[in-house]
Amino acid sequence: MEWRVADRHKRQLFPAVDYVLDTNRSVAEGKLITGETFHRGMAAAAAAPFRVVPFFDPGVWGGQWMKKVIGLDAGADNYAWCFDCVPEENSILLDVGGDIVELPSVDVVFTQPAALLGPQTYARFGAEFPIRFDFLDTMEGGNLSLQVHPLTDYIQDRFGMHYTQDESYYLLDAGPDAVVYLGLKTGTDPDAMVAALREASDGGTHFPAEDYVNAFPAKKHDHFSIPAGTVHASGANSMVLEISATPYIFTFKMWDWDRVGLDGRPRPIHVEHAGRNIQWDRTTEWVHEQLLDQVEQLGSGPGWTEERTGLHELEFIEVRRHWFTDVVDHHTHGTVNVLNLVEGAQAVVESPDGSFEPFVVSYAETFIIPASVGPYTIRPHGPGAGQKLATVKASVRGTETALPARVVEAAAPRLAEG
Repeated sequence: MEWRVADRHKRQLFPAVDYVLDTNRSVAEGKLITGETFHRGMAAAAAAPFRVVPFFDPGVWGGQWMKKVIGLDAGADNYAWCFDCVPEENSILLDVGGDIVELPSVDVVFTQPAALLGPQTYARFGAEFPIRFDFLDTMEGGNLSLQVHPLTDYIQDRFGMHYTQDESYYLLDAGPDAVVYLGLKTGTDPDAMVAALREASDGGTHFPAEDYVNAFPAKKHDHFSIPAGTVHASGANSMVLEISATPYIFTFKMWDWDRVGLDGRPRPIHVEHAGRNIQWDRTTEWVHEQLLDQVEQLGSGPGWTEERTGLHELEFIEVRRHWFTDVVDHHTHGTVNVLNLVEGAQAVVESPDGSFEPFVVSYAETFIIPASVGPYTIRPHGPGAGQKLATVKASVRGTETALPARVVEAAAPRLAEG
């Protein structure tokens, strides 16, 4: 609650702010910058590629992949989550005269919405970042809770949110026994399933998930669409890049595999909410036809291939995958792009006209290309040279514009002012 209230308050202060104080480390180590410096930093972020500060957290189902591949604390029991592009949760770092100042990355969204998001995305969502990238690590861990996300009408009616958490699972890695739980088995009786869930949540019995829910084999680079209302969970021994819409605080858990949380207490279960949102017609055949193997090649050229990998037509996020061994041309077309390097050691993002400095990204890093950037290229770099690399790129469907980047950038102040 507190950060939602604080965000509403500080948005009224931004036009008149004199100083901004960073006390993330401690009050004693606080760093003070002027309001002018703050706004210059926000404008700079909205004019070039950037990353937010990733946040890692353990979980009852957490795995070992991030510890080993990303190089996190080897002494930690596990890491379950990584928020790698959730501006409401992540920080952004500004280099101010050699001092690093840490600020909420959502401040870029609030102060530079049109330049960051693009005119049409801003008009549709307001000053809110609609795309979320995060990691779910279950390698050598356990299953996520069996869950469903609310339908748009339900989340608007019950919780006052504008849109819901449509999402997808992109497999960065997977063990030989990895599965994704997705949709209902054909012939499932809704009353019988809800009754079994209620009994299990009351501690009476084990819920036999495999009797009701499909379990599809999952391998590296598979992409599973999960429109709201679809029962789902990532199984053990998977490393998932979750690409989804941002309102992530409404997940209705139905079953948690007979376990308790890290605090030793049972985790909340929401059978009543879930039962009102499960789409019972999303059965085995429907999932096969609509949500699995939805890869479509869109084009190719010397050293690159572009594919559409998702999401479902009910979802507003478009995802493209590029395989490349050479330079690939990209363009924001006036809407924000969010990318992750899903294959290969390292790549570099560059401006054809030198409008921003080359931006180097490493394997599994998420990065944001503001709408104002316009054209940009990505190519193998450093240890990635000579490798076949891949990126996935997400954007909001239907928000592309034919406006040149300079027009979008010029329009940003007017749009931001209303």
